[in-house]
Amino acid sequence: MPAADEGPVTIKKYANRRLYNTATSSYVTLDHLSEMVKKGQEFNVYDAKSGEDITRSVLTQIIFEEEGKGQKLLPIQFLRQLIRFYGDSMQALIPGYLEISMESFSKNQERMREQIAETFGGKHMMKEFETLTRQNLAMFERAVRMFTPFGPLMRPTAGEEKSDAAAEAQIADLKNQLNTVQKQLAELASRK
Repeated sequence: MPAADEGPVTIKKYANRRLYNTATSSYVTLDHLSEMVKKGQEFNVYDAKSGEDITRSVLTQIIFEEEGKGQKLLPIQFLRQLIRFYGDSMQALIPGYLEISMESFSKNQERMREQIAETFGGKHMMKEFETLTRQNLAMFERAVRMFTPFGPLMRPTAGEEKSDAAAEAQIADLKNQLNTVQKQLAELASRK
């Protein structure tokens, strides 16, 4: 393992899909790269032919492989929500938010482990974890609202549901009025 000050290890991916660790001069697998991540060893993966940085896709492939082995870490609803953000105007905020959330979770990880051990069943810890999660979501919703000039994009809170229902009714009414105007314009255009 190289020293921390040497920087990330370079991994080259060849056309035959083999991965080559330039620091150890050996071929590695996705499992090896997964272990490197778990040990905190930084690496970058480059396409051997084009030189393109493909680290993100290789890390995603590691996650895909782990999920396929039965390591169900990512909830289906989370994956669906994540997919919904692709192409959305809020897409640029998601990476930073996820990075901050995971950093916060990692920093609190040891404390969480200690509390789970103290409570033997983890029930107390689950409540604290849920509280932390709710706080993170509330922070994210506030951030989204700051950057959304026409109202919240996130699911409304209980107090907002009534106002959202009224707003939806108004929008439906405006759509009906717009359709009526469009039909009238079409009739006028057809008469000429």
